[in-house]
Amino acid sequence: MTELHYLDAATALQLFRSRELSPVELMDAVIARTEDVNGGINALTETLFEEALPAARQAAARYARGRDLSPLLGLPVAAKEKHGLKGRTLSQGLVARKGELAQADHPVVDRIRRAGGIIHARTTTPEYSCATVTHSPLWGVTRNPWDRQYSPGGSSGGSGAALAAGLAPLATASDIAGSTRLPASFTGTVGYKAPYGRIPGLAPLSADHYRSDGPMARTVADAALLANIMAGRHPGDHTSLAGSPALSVPPAADAASSVAGLRIALCIRLGNYPVAADIEANTRAVAEALRDAGAVVEEIELPWTTEHIGRTMFTHFGYLLGPAMEDETAESPELLAPYTRRFMADARKAAAENRFIDGIRAETRIQAELAAAMSGFDALICPASAVAALDADGMYLDGIDAAGGVRLDHYWQGHMTAPFNITNRCPVLAVPSGMAGCGIPTGVQIVGHPFDDAAVFTVGAAVEAVRPWAGRRPALLVNS
Repeated sequence: MTELHYLDAATALQLFRSRELSPVELMDAVIARTEDVNGGINALTETLFEEALPAARQAAARYARGRDLSPLLGLPVAAKEKHGLKGRTLSQGLVARKGELAQADHPVVDRIRRAGGIIHARTTTPEYSCATVTHSPLWGVTRNPWDRQYSPGGSSGGSGAALAAGLAPLATASDIAGSTRLPASFTGTVGYKAPYGRIPGLAPLSADHYRSDGPMARTVADAALLANIMAGRHPGDHTSLAGSPALSVPPAADAASSVAGLRIALCIRLGNYPVAADIEANTRAVAEALRDAGAVVEEIELPWTTEHIGRTMFTHFGYLLGPAMEDETAESPELLAPYTRRFMADARKAAAENRFIDGIRAETRIQAELAAAMSGFDALICPASAVAALDADGMYLDGIDAAGGVRLDHYWQGHMTAPFNITNRCPVLAVPSGMAGCGIPTGVQIVGHPFDDAAVFTVGAAVEAVRPWAGRRPALLVNS
């Protein structure tokens, strides 16, 4: 336990129950680590240590009594700032909303607290969680612990950076076009986009079928642990599903063999995404390792294009998220970051050019194409991003450079997550696949059939077993 701040949640709970570790010791280690390294990465909007330490002491007392041991009792959990805590700020990164307070706990925060988890810190996002980098005029630039010139991705970049740096064993995230899976990929962590309805959200955008709130962690088992707490019907979101499955992963010794006989589709480019060579190599290495474990892995193609996916996505945003953002920022648009203004303009333009029914037709066609491609397979694997890294303070208003000298008109075309928000009844788990040439991690997405959450965790645990990652740590300098 020389690096107690990197202890995984499942092991911490075992040690709490056996009285070999106190929740106070773990909280002290996480707090010390935060004070040592967060100044260099800026992953947090605020810390709640004055509340967290007494809560950890209360948890320790419950373990001593041996009763009332709730599922997350005593574990530190970092919450994305958009997941409101009653009486705490809820600005979503917007200067104009600085100081506004949440009137109630977000459903996922409510679930975590009821399960005994301790919200000890809150994590940064871009404005309105609308970018794949994490910086804002309100909170500044969040940096990737693996190399601070790069971004941890977005919009749950603060959560990914906090996990990678050892500031929390668990964190909350959200995902409307990749905001969980991209930070997981860029930081070497695990992110789960649950199928729509599995995890409750907050009105009115809980009605948006692209949306998903969910867990991030450093291991697949920890992601399953937190997903189980978050999932299920909640009175604050009546679209949430009852009877959610109890997710589990096989023991490490059995994880690789659990995929024996499974049929897994491999799709490198999802059509025409210009995937960087190091990302492709890492994705193929994952596929080969799964073959060695006994899975049947076959390469497939999909008929998608970045242009069509982008148009479909922004048509959807043009009728939901875009207008919601405009309503909430109408009084002070001059205070917005350029990427936020660009997002709203793109959404507005797409809605002007495409009717809502045009978007729905496109979405159902994409879903049908995915269903056909996955027919006969248990899951699909593909990269999370076609580009290996993003500059920490990048705006990317004029597009992005991709592999092979390709210049993409829109930075969203460099990421491969949005198709699975369009097809958002499909669960997706992002897990590390290796390191990019630039020195930060890469990740793969494991895509399941609609509501087949168990399959993606089985495959994810196998990937974790055959491509070990847990011992890798960013070389962060203390107080830098």
